[in-house]
Amino acid sequence: MSESHTPSGVSARLNTGVAHNARVWNYWIGGKDNYEVDQRVGDHVAGMFPIIREIARADRWFLGRSVRFLAEEQGIRQFLDIGTGLPTVDNTHQIAQRIAPEARIVYVDNDPIVLVHARTLLTSTHEGVTDYIDADVHDPTAILERASRTLDFSRPVAVMMLGILNFVLDTDEARRIAREVMAALPAGSHLALTHPTFDAELGGEGQIPAMKFWNENATPPITARSGADIASFLEGLQLLEPGLVSCSRWRADSDSPAVVPQYGAVAVKA
Repeated sequence: MSESHTPSGVSARLNTGVAHNARVWNYWIGGKDNYEVDQRVGDHVAGMFPIIREIARADRWFLGRSVRFLAEEQGIRQFLDIGTGLPTVDNTHQIAQRIAPEARIVYVDNDPIVLVHARTLLTSTHEGVTDYIDADVHDPTAILERASRTLDFSRPVAVMMLGILNFVLDTDEARRIAREVMAALPAGSHLALTHPTFDAELGGEGQIPAMKFWNENATPPITARSGADIASFLEGLQLLEPGLVSCSRWRADSDSPAVVPQYGAVAVKA
């Protein structure tokens, strides 16, 4: 089991006077790691866009289903989780290592509140490994270099990018990041992603004013995208069934879960 290395300056980076995505998201899914400012902004956004709590829960359910699918059905034993967020119940390593105790997981985030809780993420089975990298999604070269110390890039890796590329505001840059990460990995590697959308068929129009409020009152800034733009992050990969769909309906446990304006997909590198 790896140990967390908490860099100096974390306290200075931790601003509890401004709402932050990781803490607000934690509040929406019923967590305790948030402050009054996060609750206030979270409640305001939920008032403007009531389905946001359902989106948060659906995204979390997608994490569970996709990791189980990757470990059980695709035989993946290595996971690179970029944009980890605050640890809750059933994080990537817990799900994967229940299926395959030897699984190796590297978490990546640059949020100081997540870093404070990194030791929670760094539990592991005796056979497996977990590690945590304090790094920014905008710097995939650094992420790959540091992840390669724990993961074997000659063997398939599942890259989890759940709700992270929406914080890369330039679509071309977001596409470049996804491609650079996957280009470094061998055939048989997978990319799982979720991303908010403003597409009307998923009921996403309400995201636009809610995100405008968010960007004026919280950090980091966020953007929604069309399904076509989100699909471009998967170009060059083989999209697996059921394709790019509302994340609540991706291999859903029930017959007709509510649609949420958050796309989800898993694709494999041939």
